Amino acid sequence: MLERRLISTGSPFEERAGYSRALIKGDWCFVAGTTGYDYDTMRMPHDTAEQTRNAMKTIENTLKEAGFALSDVVRVVYYITNPGFSDDVIAVVGELFRDIRPAATMVVTDLIKSEMKVEIEVTAFRG
Repeated sequence: MLERRLISTGSPFEERAGYSRALIKGDWCFVAGTTGYDYDTMRMPHDTAEQTRNAMKTIENTLKEAGFALSDVVRVVYYITNPGFSDDVIAVVGELFRDIRPAATMVVTDLIKSEMKVEIEVTAFRG
């Protein structure tokens, strides 16, 4: 039986909502939807690009703690609250994923708090 390991950022949202930042099962790492909070200050910047950078920093740190790297990402889903935010998100993630080229989807939707403009979810595989 494959070990199931959980990763937490220590965010109060994880405990309150009963989820983990990431779940590792075998060669797979599933990183939960991650928004742009700066976990050092627990503030959400207004700027979409800055929210994207914060989300990706949290994702990269989570992957590293789980024993994975950004280069292991095989799937990414971007959730944005306005189609006009896509260029800002793409500018940030394009730099990070240019050579990795995971399968990707971008969805326009509401998020649970009005200050959230982007949420990013990734799946990584090493094998």
